[in-house]
Amino acid sequence: MQINVSQLLKEAVGSVRNYELNDITDITGDGSGSTAHGKVTLMRTNRGVLGQATLHTKIKVSCSRCLSLFNYPLELSIEEEYFPILDISSGTSLELPDEPGCFTINEHHILDLTETVRQYGLIAIPMKPLCREDCVGLTAKL
Repeated sequence: MQINVSQLLKEAVGSVRNYELNDITDITGDGSGSTAHGKVTLMRTNRGVLGQATLHTKIKVSCSRCLSLFNYPLELSIEEEYFPILDISSGTSLELPDEPGCFTINEHHILDLTETVRQYGLIAIPMKPLCREDCVGLTAKL
């Protein structure tokens, strides 16, 4: 989920690039990656690049009633600003904003969406996922 934004950083504020994303992501960190697909729009801002995306993916979760594993669909609406750590013209280091946890564009001008998708995905997982609305849960068989 890496996009080279070097040309976008050279353009005027307000310039836009659109991308189709279809990449494997591991939201839960358990090694069971799934494909995330959707549209990404990157817009040049006066401080960096604003990333907006609508992505669709699935994750394996346990039903909170019957404990069976199932694929839960996630739709992620992402909007984050990414800040370059190097000036695109001179190569000098840039000062990052005083925002804890801000996302950066690396020294090779690569914007990496992986961590953003992971964080938004973790927030989107329901606290008590259900495999079906009418799941009866664990039933004792005698």
